[in-house]
Amino acid sequence: MGGEKVVLGFVQTGTENAATCGAFLRSLVERGLRVEEGVLVVVDGSKGLSRAVQEVFGTQAMVQRCTWHKRENVVAYLPKTQQDVWRAKLQRAWRLPTYEAARAELRRLHQQLRRVNEDAARSLEEGLEETLTLHRLGVAEALGGSLGTTNCLESILSQVERRVGRVSRWTSSDQKRRWLAAALWDIEPRLRRLRGYRALRQLRAALRRAIVQESQERTA
Repeated sequence: MGGEKVVLGFVQTGTENAATCGAFLRSLVERGLRVEEGVLVVVDGSKGLSRAVQEVFGTQAMVQRCTWHKRENVVAYLPKTQQDVWRAKLQRAWRLPTYEAARAELRRLHQQLRRVNEDAARSLEEGLEETLTLHRLGVAEALGGSLGTTNCLESILSQVERRVGRVSRWTSSDQKRRWLAAALWDIEPRLRRLRGYRALRQLRAALRRAIVQESQERTA
């Protein structure tokens, strides 16, 4: 609740499929990660990871799709001369404070995109509701800047790269794991607190309510 960032673990894998991601998430639960009161999972759009979250955490997890990855996936279908314009439009929509306002604007932009590029419009529509999870929970204004994207993790990965990027020869898997663990151990105390962390209690309460509501709807 104080906003400190803690690295829970890592896995060595060549692909983010549901099997490897699921095994990794289960290992976190076995080591003591508690999700029964709800957990927000921020993902980049990987289908394997999203499936693993659903299989392992079930109704205890709410998924926030990274708006940065979604935005870049959408504009990748457009000519370079139009990309910056659409980046700005999409970003403004996700910055709207309420679910109703953000969803209405994104639906309007989707209709515009259909006239410009059907594939870009299809990309925006896929998983659109998951990009608005923080909005539905009522904490987008306070936490959207820090939990609306995977930037927290991307920042850590860039710091890992600065520490191990010059290693040109890895002799074993054990060496890789030890170097990564040492890098993360060095990085973690230097991490800044989560921006907007004072709203984490509000997020926790909203997650609890959402889980109870979904459970009631399933049993109704």
